[in-house]
Amino acid sequence: MHRPHRLDGARARLGVVQVLVLALLATLGARMWYLQVHSGAQFQAEAAANDLRAVATAAVRGDILDDQGHPLVDNRVSLEATVDLSTLREEPKNGQAALNRLAALLNVPEAQIAQKIRLCSGTVSQPCWAGSPYQPIPVAVNVPTNLGLEILEDHDKFPGITVQPSAVRTYPAPFGVNAAQMLGYLSPVTPDELAKPGDDYQPTDMVGRSGLEEEYDSLLRGRSGVAEVAVDNVGQAVRTVSQTAPVPGDNLVTTLDAHVQAIAEQQLKAAIESAHGVWDSETGQFGKADSGAVVVLNVNTGGVVAMATYPNYDPNVWTGGIDPKVYSQLISPASGTPLLDRGYQGDYPPGSTFKAVTTAAMLQDGFPTDGTYDCSTSFTVGNQVFHNFEGEAFGPITLKRAIEVSCDTVFYGAAYKMWSADGGSRPVAHPADPVQTMATALGLGHETGIDLPGESPGLIQTRQEKLAEWKANKTNWCAHGQNGYPSVAATDPARAAYLKQIASDNCQNGFEFLPGDAVLEAIGQGGVEVTPLQLARAYATIVNGGDLYQPHLLQAVLGPGGKVVSTYQPKLVRHVDISPATRKFIVNALEGVALEGTASGVYGPWPQGQIPVGAKTGTADVYDQNPTSVFASVVPADHPQYAVVMMIPQGGQGAQVSGPAVEQIEEAMFGVQGGGANPKQALLPTPPAKLPVISADGLLPVNYPYPQQWPPAPPTP
Repeated sequence: MHRPHRLDGARARLGVVQVLVLALLATLGARMWYLQVHSGAQFQAEAAANDLRAVATAAVRGDILDDQGHPLVDNRVSLEATVDLSTLREEPKNGQAALNRLAALLNVPEAQIAQKIRLCSGTVSQPCWAGSPYQPIPVAVNVPTNLGLEILEDHDKFPGITVQPSAVRTYPAPFGVNAAQMLGYLSPVTPDELAKPGDDYQPTDMVGRSGLEEEYDSLLRGRSGVAEVAVDNVGQAVRTVSQTAPVPGDNLVTTLDAHVQAIAEQQLKAAIESAHGVWDSETGQFGKADSGAVVVLNVNTGGVVAMATYPNYDPNVWTGGIDPKVYSQLISPASGTPLLDRGYQGDYPPGSTFKAVTTAAMLQDGFPTDGTYDCSTSFTVGNQVFHNFEGEAFGPITLKRAIEVSCDTVFYGAAYKMWSADGGSRPVAHPADPVQTMATALGLGHETGIDLPGESPGLIQTRQEKLAEWKANKTNWCAHGQNGYPSVAATDPARAAYLKQIASDNCQNGFEFLPGDAVLEAIGQGGVEVTPLQLARAYATIVNGGDLYQPHLLQAVLGPGGKVVSTYQPKLVRHVDISPATRKFIVNALEGVALEGTASGVYGPWPQGQIPVGAKTGTADVYDQNPTSVFASVVPADHPQYAVVMMIPQGGQGAQVSGPAVEQIEEAMFGVQGGGANPKQALLPTPPAKLPVISADGLLPVNYPYPQQWPPAPPTP
C-alpha cells in the first residue's frame, strides 16, 4: 500500500543526482572553454617558451697593453675539440666508443673528457659543463693541427665530435716580461655569481680572478652572444628562433712600460740571487733572500711604470685550466707564495729610507736645517740603549749630513724630543705626533687605492692604533706572559724567553705609546711596515712638492675597433703640507746620499752632472732574520719624474744588494753607459705622449716605437 511513495522518493533522489551530474558537466565544459578558448593563446605561448633553450657564445676578451701598445695579455687562435651531447645520445651507449677514440687520439684520460661533458648542477661541481647542453662542449684546447684534421676527415668514427678555432688567453711576454701577478688570471663563473642580480653573466663566461683581469673584468669580458633554440618533445634542437651576436671586450692601455718592467724583473731576480753571497757582519750569516719587489712610479701622475715581484710564475699555467697541484704550489708558503704580488701586498720595515718622512716631520715641527745634531754611537732612553748602525759615530754634524751618513742617533734624539713635547708618558689632550702624522699624510698605513685587488694597508702605529691593538690582544698577551710559549721552548728556548718577555710587557703597558716606540719608528723600525708601492708614493709626494696621487695602472680604454672609449685622469688624493724649503732641503740631501753618502758606492760612475739622482739606503732589522735590504731613489733629482723603490727581505744592507739593482734599472731607463748619458739607448726619457693606435679590425700596432729585444741588436754590416 505504501510502495508508490517509495517509488516517488527514488525518482526524486535520481533527479537530484542527474542535476548534480549536469552541473558538474557544465562546470567542466566552462573550465575547458576558459582554458582552450579564452586562455588558449596565453598557454600556447607559455608552452612554446618552455620549448626554447638559451645557448651562449662567449665574446672575445679584450687585450691588456703596455703604454706603447705592446700586448701583455691577448688572444690567439687555437684548435678546440668539442662534443655535441645531442648527437652522442643517438649513438649506442651515448657515444662512449667515440669518446674513447678521442681520448686515445689526444692522449688524455677518458675520465677527463667524461668530467668535462657532464652537466653542472647542485651536486656536480667543476670540472663540468655550466653551459647549455644544446651547444658544443669544449673538451680540449691547443689540439695539434694533424689531430684536428684526423677528427674532421674521419668523422664517422667521431660522431658528435668536431674541431673548430677558438680564442685562447695568452701572454706574449714582450721583452721577456712576466708581470703575472699584476695581469691576473681567469676561471669559470660560479653559480653564486650567476645568481647575483644585475650581473650580465652567462654560464660559459670566464671571469677575472686577480690583477687587472679581475679589476676590469666587466670591460675586458665584453658581452656574450645568446641564441634561442627551439627543441622538440624529446629534447632535440629543431631551429634557431633568435640570435644576438657577441660583443668583443674593450682593450686596456696601461701605464706599464714593457721594457722597464722586463729590466726591473731581471734586476730584482739578480739582486736576490746576489744576496746569497753577501756576508752580514751583524748576524754572522750569508744572505737568505728568496723574495722581494721593486716599483717604478711616475712622480707627477701616480702611474705605475713597472712593478716586479719575486718569486713569479709562468702565467700560461692558467690557459686551458690549471692543474690543482700547480695551483697548490702558487699559494704555498713553502714555494714562496708566487701568487702574492709583493709590490703592493707585501709589508716590510722600511728602515732608514723612512728618514725622509721623519725629516719632513722634523722640519715642519721647527727643527732647524742649519743646526748641529749629535751623531753619537748610542742613544739611551730609560733603561733602553738604542745603537747607531754598526756603532758608528760622526760627532756634531748637520741634518743634511745626518741623512747622507744615515745617522740613527740623530733621529732617535729628534723623535724623543717630539715625544716629550707631546707630554711623554702623560700625553697632552691632542698630541701632535709629528712623525706619525706626516707618515699618515703621505699615505702610509692605508691602502693607496691602486686599481688592483687585495692591497695591503701596511702599518703606522699611532697611539690610537696601539690602544686598539692592546684591547684586542690583552687576554692573549697576559696568558703568554704568565705561561710562556711551551711549544716554542721545546725547540728554541731563547726565542721562547724573548717572546714571553714581550708578551709580559705588552700585557702590562701595551696600550702606551712609549719613548722606545717613538724613536724606533723614526728610523723605520718597530711599528712601521710599508709596501714598496707605498714607500715609492711617499717619496714621490715629497719630491713633487706635496701632491699625493692615487697610484694607477689604467691609462685608457680602447674599443675593439680602436676607438678611445675613455682616458684616465690622475687623481690627486690631497696636498700634503710640505713647504718648498722642506722639499728643496730633502731633495738636496738625497742627492748628497748618492754623491758622498751611503749610496755613493752605488752611483760611482753615474753622470750626476747630466742626470742628477737622489737616493736613500735602508737596512731594516727583523728579529731572528737577516735585515731587509731597502733602497729608494728619485730621478732626475732636479725635476723628479720617477721614484724607484726596491725591498728584499733577508737581503742585507740596502747599499749592497738593492741599491746596485736600482741603479741598473735607472741606467736602462735613462741610457746611462760608461758614466755618461746616451739618449739613443734610453728606455724611458719621458712617458709616451700619445696612446697606441689599434686598427679598425682590432689588430694591434705592427711598428712599435722600440725593437722587440733590448738592448737593440747592432745593425747588420
